Parts: sequence; C-alpha cells; structure tokens
Amino acid sequence: MIKLVRYQRGHSHPRLGLLMGTEILDLLAAGIERLSPLLNGPSPLAVLQALSQQDLPRIPIAEATLLPPVDEQEVWAAGVTYLRSKKARMEESDFSASAYDRVYEAPRPELFFKSMPQKVSGHGGPVGIRRDATWNVPEPELALVFNSRAEIIGFTAGNDMSSRDIEGENLLYLPQAKTYKHACALGPTLVLGVSEAEVRQWKIAVSIHRAGVSIFSGETSVGQIKRSFAELADYLFRSQEFPKGVVLLTGTGVVPADDFTLNPGDRVRIEIGEVGVLENEVVTV
Repeated sequence: MIKLVRYQRGHSHPRLGLLMGTEILDLLAAGIERLSPLLNGPSPLAVLQALSQQDLPRIPIAEATLLPPVDEQEVWAAGVTYLRSKKARMEESDFSASAYDRVYEAPRPELFFKSMPQKVSGHGGPVGIRRDATWNVPEPELALVFNSRAEIIGFTAGNDMSSRDIEGENLLYLPQAKTYKHACALGPTLVLGVSEAEVRQWKIAVSIHRAGVSIFSGETSVGQIKRSFAELADYLFRSQEFPKGVVLLTGTGVVPADDFTLNPGDRVRIEIGEVGVLENEVVTV
C-alpha cells in the first residue's frame, strides 16, 4: 500500500510526495512533479513502490501544507448509493421523493458534476455553506480516483457539501445545492495498492465540532455502498472522456438529523480507512 500526497512547503509550487509515517518522501528529486502524468502513465503503483525504496529527501509533515490530491481532474459524484441516503433525500423533498426511491433501485445510477479541480479544498482548507440556504450538511464519502482509461488508481476521502433545503425544494435545483464555492474537499492522501474488497472493509466516520464541542458523530461502512465500483465506472465513462482522469465521490451513508444544520466556524472531521483524516472549517459563501 502506498500513500501519495500533494503538498506545499512555504510558498513553493505544489509537489508530490509519499507519506512515510511523520515524513514526506519528496518525489520532485526523482522528476515526479505533477499528478496527471503519473496517474495516466504506465503502472503508477509500480513506479511509486520503486521510488519508495530510493534515498530521496524527506520533509517533516509538520512543515507541509497538504493539498487536495487532484491537479487537473474533474470531480463527479454519485447519489443515492446508500439506503440511508435514499431515505434522507426522500424526507427532504416535498413532491419529488419518489424519484430517489426509483433511482436507488434503477440500473442507471445518479451521477452529477461536482467541482473543477481548482475549486477543491484540501485538508485544513475551508468548506462552504451557501448564504441563501438554511439547511446545510456535510456528506462524508469515499472517492474513487480514475485515470483516463477508466482504471481505478486509488482512493481518497471526500466531503460533498450539500444544501438540503435547496435540493428538497425542487430536483432541478440540484446543481445549486451541490456545486458552489468551497462545496468539495478531498484528501488528505491518495491510497494506492488496495483492492475493492479491502476498501469495502473500511469505515467512514464523521464528527462535527462547534466551539470545541462535538455536536454530531456517525459512521458507516464502505461495504454498504449498493453499487460496485466497476458499475459506477461504467456509467461515468459512458459517452464521456476524461483526458486527465477523474475523481468520483461514491455517495454518503451518514446523514445528520433533520433539525441539524452547519454554522460558520464548525469543524468537520472525516476519517476513512487508510486514507486518514480530512478536516475542514465551515465558512459562509
């Protein structure tokens, strides 16, 4: 298993490194500068495994700012992949609840565009709540990272921020409920060298802290995702192309109670399997 990170040290350009305990093995010295060529080149896992054995410079992780593990990849998302998500989406909708019931059982999954890469926050960055929304929640999700050939290269953690009142008002408002400034966070690591069977054993945990006090926590399992990763990939790449690769959020199985909404200053902490902890502060956008 390999843990890849994008990071910045001071005001330097973004770099790639391998997380080795409390240190980052700097890959710039080996000529690995950007994520896209690595993901879309031959055998990225084998390349990184070989580099992990080399005597490359090491940087204390405390001196680095971790960036989202994307550089040129669009981010997409799948919805209603957990039974809990289906129930929550039906509860928030006045007149379109049956649509969520039907899509959960349908052969074709719900897929939607989430974010351009430059708009994605990393660990420690902000996540946003819309100023014209009154019911805002985080959605902790496993993210699949694909190359341009529809091959899964690795896995990371994601926060698919959502305005539930806007989405619930009308299905056609989904893009506004899901796609806005600081609506997506990814990180902290990109894990390579693990199988779908292994990943389906991972837990997804989320906690929300307000003024230093935990006000919500919950967890689920990746194994509760209804659809296989291959099935999601098949539909994502149909009549589509992603020359730089793509990231797919796989849906949420942890939803706060209907009387809960995020406030500015809240801190959202998401932990998924071997990926680690993705933590972000909530801001109004």
